[in-house]
Amino acid sequence: MTGPSTAQDRKTSIQPATGKLGILTPGLGAVATTFIAGVESVRRGLSKPIGSLTQMATIRLGKRTDNRSPLIKDFVPLAGLEDLVFGAWDPIPDDAYTAAKKAGVLEDRDLEPIKDFLSGIKPMPAAFENTYVTRINGTNVKTGSKREQAEALREDIRRFKSENGCDRVVLVWCASTEIYIKAGPQHATVEAFEKAMDANDAAIAPSMLYAWAAIMEGCAFANGAPNLTTDVPALLELANQKGVAVSGKDFKTGQTWMKTIIAPGMKARMLGLAGWYSTNILGNRDGEVLDDPASFKTKEESKLSVLHTILQPEKYPDLYEGFSHVVRINYYPPRGDNKEGWDNIDIVGWMGYPMQIKVNFLCRDSILAAPLVLDLALFSDFAQRAGMKGIQEWLSFYYKSPMTAPGLQPEHDLFIQQTKLKNTLRHLMGEDQITHLGLEYYA
Repeated sequence: MTGPSTAQDRKTSIQPATGKLGILTPGLGAVATTFIAGVESVRRGLSKPIGSLTQMATIRLGKRTDNRSPLIKDFVPLAGLEDLVFGAWDPIPDDAYTAAKKAGVLEDRDLEPIKDFLSGIKPMPAAFENTYVTRINGTNVKTGSKREQAEALREDIRRFKSENGCDRVVLVWCASTEIYIKAGPQHATVEAFEKAMDANDAAIAPSMLYAWAAIMEGCAFANGAPNLTTDVPALLELANQKGVAVSGKDFKTGQTWMKTIIAPGMKARMLGLAGWYSTNILGNRDGEVLDDPASFKTKEESKLSVLHTILQPEKYPDLYEGFSHVVRINYYPPRGDNKEGWDNIDIVGWMGYPMQIKVNFLCRDSILAAPLVLDLALFSDFAQRAGMKGIQEWLSFYYKSPMTAPGLQPEHDLFIQQTKLKNTLRHLMGEDQITHLGLEYYA
């Protein structure tokens, strides 16, 4: 019988980040091309990795008086940017340069210096069905049954790994939001899931085929959309069997990111909430997809869950019971990727007096998402090398709808999520947790 692992055991059991890390993205649209272009730009010394914790954030170790605050990338054995290799699938056959030009996120001054690199990244045929994303039609798609498409994805992963000399591969979903699907008996066990694949069951969405293929090939999978994907019992069971790290879901970029900052502040001060109205205008491919009510339903579920979980109206009925929460997304082509979000927040203060907070966030959706893709790829690879299989709840910081173990309420408070992330890194590297108690300085 062995005892609990020591700090040194945890640290020494982490496999080194040697060799190349392949990052495969289902989707080669605005988010994926902005991410890939940004990494290459940083590698060439043309820009800085702004927005990336793995590249720019520090982590405090020990007491404040110890003055130990290394960069995370110097503290944790992460893959280096120079070791990253990129690939993608997409139903539209444009190479990364052409796709980036069409997306309109990055200007020519940023794209032209790396045109040679981006032009060399051509998407593999996608496992894609128009039924699940009704506003996109493409010719670069796989044929055959769902099982045949999933096996073809596995072959793609193996070929990409071999041709590029990669030691490891991770997948980060950067494609569109699929229609709303509820978990059913087809998702209950691995056996049921694979039978449903064989039967071409409509409950098996394309994103699930990518996740199944990734897990079967031992590749970590991060879900950047609100799709029902790895958060079903079958794929979680398979991930644990195969020792694969999975996380999700839905990149926390604009409006929801602001909610996870503002709502914890209101709750910390015990201020009440009467209502929160949110609307967005967005003109990129994601906005067009979300113009379909079935796809919007999937996104809406993701965005609506945040406030209730943070504010806990069942515990604080005087402050939050029955608050109104409305979310709207409007497709508006002239804006392209430059999303604008308006929030009207009706709050309640001392003696029941009403107040309002207005937020007008003019953000660039893919500019906010790109560093999240990088961090999730590097942290997912690190987690798997550290032997952390299944759900990676410590990566909740990056998601609108964080996955948790069955029966656990997700943590949406951004600041608690940040503490969870950094304390997980400290734990794995054999360092003490930071409690911020601080009494030792006044003894």
